[in-house]
Amino acid sequence: MPDSLPERTVLKSRLRRRGIYLLPNLFTTAALFAGFYAIVQAINGNFEYSAIAVFIAMVLDGLDGRVARLTDTQSEFGAEYDSMSDMVSFGVAPALIVYEWALKDMEQWGWIAAFIYCACAALRLARFNTNIEVIDKRFFQGLPSPAAAALIAGLVWVMLNFQVQGTDIKWLAFGVTLFAALTMVSNIPYYSGKEINLRRRVPFFTVLLLVLFFFVLIPSHPPLVLFCLFALYACSGYFIKLWRFGRGRKNTEPPAPPAP
Repeated sequence: MPDSLPERTVLKSRLRRRGIYLLPNLFTTAALFAGFYAIVQAINGNFEYSAIAVFIAMVLDGLDGRVARLTDTQSEFGAEYDSMSDMVSFGVAPALIVYEWALKDMEQWGWIAAFIYCACAALRLARFNTNIEVIDKRFFQGLPSPAAAALIAGLVWVMLNFQVQGTDIKWLAFGVTLFAALTMVSNIPYYSGKEINLRRRVPFFTVLLLVLFFFVLIPSHPPLVLFCLFALYACSGYFIKLWRFGRGRKNTEPPAPPAP
């Protein structure tokens, strides 16, 4: 006896809920592959390739969410899968890269710093997933894990470009790793850029600056420009925090008594 129409409708609905959207998850899978490739290249000693792979993963991670929103293919599965991919690409991969490149000779201090970074990346992602509906969309709470990974990968890439060995600056790498790790789990606010509307008209001067940045400045020296960019972004949150603190103190100061 053929299925009735309501039964077939329910079956199709269940299949739709159990299925996954292909297009955005392809970008997430590509980002996961880039993170895995970075780990493999770090183990093989090809640190420049591993650093570049982290930046590629960051670009792909930024695309999957936008593709999902543009195509109306957002899902809980995609959000969870994206978090797992981020943990590999921006948690495990940078920790292993900086450990193999610079921290390995520091013995227990080296792997402790790498583990702290990895654990803080996991905590940062878990906090983001649980607070996504309650925090201010304009600002991230703590340094985003992709930016922290870019800071670590940028340090490795720019030092390799200037032919500086990791063992020569192991304490600098140690400090940058702990700074990135602890800033991820801090309450320091970082501008998210989510309020920027790409469909809105912008002045010609703004377009010109973007073209110069992406097609002139970055190609001129990618390692140095990208490292400086993410180092400035990592410091920007502290400037925002200080500015808010100063403004808050100014607003809470009692008014001056009237002159006699």
